[in-house]
Amino acid sequence: MKPLLALTASAIVCFSVSSQVNAMSLGEFEYRNSCEQCHGPSGKGDGPFGENLKTPPSDLTMLQKKNGGLFPASHVYSVIEGTADVRLHGPRKMPIWGRRFRARIKESEEEFFPGDANEYATTRILALIEYLSTLQAK
Repeated sequence: MKPLLALTASAIVCFSVSSQVNAMSLGEFEYRNSCEQCHGPSGKGDGPFGENLKTPPSDLTMLQKKNGGLFPASHVYSVIEGTADVRLHGPRKMPIWGRRFRARIKESEEEFFPGDANEYATTRILALIEYLSTLQAK
């Protein structure tokens, strides 16, 4: 009977983790995968790698508040994509995710995304922006 109980408990844990992954949006996945290390789990700039940077990471929860109550989607897109001049970072230290997303799809042999590399990068960036908009301070 004990092996069955252990198997059942393991199955429940696996199911629970699987359910959490399935419930995660693409934007949240991108944030957790690409941004959380510096900007922290809640976007406040308190990630574990942030303390190693000369300039602390931005508090991403304040983007809307600092922009007169309007979420600056276009500016955020250009920062993530890599076309914005980000003087706050000094020399460009923040990774240019647009370039990385395009390289990822070009290097992939799998056909998991039906579009080209630019469409793939745009999709990932827009999903990330949508998630960032949910982190904004009230």
